[in-house]
Order: sequence, then C-alpha cells, then structure tokens
Amino acid sequence: MKIAIVSGKGEGPTKLNAFDNALSNAGIGDVNLIKVSSMLEGNAEIVLLPDLKPGTMIHCVLSTITSNKKGESIHATVGVAVGERLGCVVEKTGVNKDSEVLKKEVKDMVEYMMNGRGVKIDKLIVEEINHTVESIGSVVSSIIYLS
Repeated sequence: MKIAIVSGKGEGPTKLNAFDNALSNAGIGDVNLIKVSSMLEGNAEIVLLPDLKPGTMIHCVLSTITSNKKGESIHATVGVAVGERLGCVVEKTGVNKDSEVLKKEVKDMVEYMMNGRGVKIDKLIVEEINHTVESIGSVVSSIIYLS
C-alpha cells in the first residue's frame, strides 16, 4: 500500500471556493475524494503524490477547516504511524491554536491507537498547515490512499 501526505490552503469568495482552492493547492483539487477511517496496511509506503487523473475516485483521510473570520488562524493536521502489521491515521483541526501543541496532540493520538493494538511504530509523521484568514480561508491536510 502506498500513501501520500498533502496539505494546502486557499482563499476564495465563498467557503466552497476557498475549500476548492485549498484542495487545488494541495494537488488534489481535480479528483473525487472519498473519506475513509483511519487504518492502513502494514508497512505502508509513504511517497510523493503522483499526477492523478482528473475525476478519479480517491480514498483519503481528510482534515479540513474553513473560516470567514478575518484574522483567525486556522489549522489542519494529520498524523500517520506505520508498523509492520498495520498503520493508523488521525486528523485534527484547530482555530487560533499553537501549531506545536496541535502536532503533539496528533502524535499522542496516533501513538495511543498503535499502542492499543500492540503494534510497534516504525515510522511516524505529523503534518500541519495553517493560514491566517484574509476574507474567507480554508486549509486541508490529507492522507491519500494510492493503492
């Protein structure tokens, strides 16, 4: 199983347009996203996002938040832990939060999930993106399931 970790941010005249711009900024704006829960096959390989055929149905774990409050700091975070038997993914958003605090919360959550399953973590990655809203802003951080 291969996965990619992507993040993006955008502004737009509406919440939908801001979200669409954030998806495009992350490289996933031209595909159909199907949200899934948080499990990966063992030894999942983390790769760079390849070119995706427009209109393709893509499974993902998606963290996203959109705001129209000027000056607000919005955050989207994902974490991935991979072990030999399986892997886990978590997502979290925040408003006016410290990035390092959010990343630690995500790290703690994904470690808890793996420990609860008795799986040793071989690789752990946390990605966070934030944006200060100018008019209407959106951020997305996602784990894209490629195979």
